[in-house]
Amino acid sequence: MTTPWGTFELSRFPDDPRDRLRAWDASDTYLLRHLAERGVALSGRIVVVGDRWGALSTALAEHRPVQITDSFLSQEASRANLARSGVQPGAVRLLTTQDPPPERVDVLLVRVPKSLALLEDQLFRLAPAVHSGTVVVGTGMVKEIHTSTLQLFERILGPTRTSLAEQKARLILCTPDPSLTRPASPWPYSYALPDGIGPASGHTVVNHAGVFCADRLDIGTRFFLQHLPDSLGSRRIVDLGCGNGVVGTAVALANPETEVLFVDESFQAVASAEATYKANGVPGHAEFRVGDGLAGVAAGSVDVVLTNPPFHSHQALTDATAWRMFTGARRTLRPGGELWVIGNRHLGYHVKLRRLFGNSRLIAGDPKFVVLKAVKK
Repeated sequence: MTTPWGTFELSRFPDDPRDRLRAWDASDTYLLRHLAERGVALSGRIVVVGDRWGALSTALAEHRPVQITDSFLSQEASRANLARSGVQPGAVRLLTTQDPPPERVDVLLVRVPKSLALLEDQLFRLAPAVHSGTVVVGTGMVKEIHTSTLQLFERILGPTRTSLAEQKARLILCTPDPSLTRPASPWPYSYALPDGIGPASGHTVVNHAGVFCADRLDIGTRFFLQHLPDSLGSRRIVDLGCGNGVVGTAVALANPETEVLFVDESFQAVASAEATYKANGVPGHAEFRVGDGLAGVAAGSVDVVLTNPPFHSHQALTDATAWRMFTGARRTLRPGGELWVIGNRHLGYHVKLRRLFGNSRLIAGDPKFVVLKAVKK
């Protein structure tokens, strides 16, 4: 990536030589070019929000920015890219969306996330630190920036306009208004589960911003809850890609002796899962972990893995994440252990499971979804 601050070699995380997707795009370089051309002073506190693979933070590392991300994978990519560029540890402060934000922000750079709710939450959290002299610039591809995106900046920070598009990227230019009266942030958001979905019926779900289907139970999870394995007893269960934790919590409610490990690469998701679990007073034991799937979980230490794999990485459709989840499950399952998967029927997960496990059984299906089980031999 070539910028006014130099040329940088960047990669995604985990680094896969077969992956042809770049660790930056035109919106990153557009923002950096804008800062240089406008001579934006970078001597104050710079905060970079949603830097997907560390491109912005790496380019601006000499100015010691603070990076805020919801993604463990993005944070690890940033750490690796900074090291590759010779940046000293600690020069860029890496925070998560669950950490307290800086008390003052002089330059706020926002890579627009896919989730409008996550953007809303982060703008609310950072607004008290923004002052009338703060330079606020958002960036994203044209397809990622909508009227609702601009309205959030306008409602929470101040008057907002957009730039002309360049290479299908656009900038959001906001002038902070400290006198603005803001509504209260709606996050985190809680709701009661509907009836007819097993032991979780009527229980509470807590969602931090950015977690999938934050205001309702999505139809895929509802279908999964209706077909979860019975009588798991005291076995060790993993809710892999746990989201708000409703699946693992349902299992724990039905099987108080289970030990449930909730895992997700989203800091917001794991915080939601822990809040959901605690809100329902589940008596069993649980662990909550942010990470790259099952990396770090001991081989042969798990009895059942439950997962609803994502099939996209930001705007790119890919089965790489699902494949890593399946291979991680096979490594960590004990002999006879089970992987339960829900997915859209058209994704053909049964083919991947047969290749990896040598078997795949259809537990339930409807025109849209299938629940599959694979057993480690």
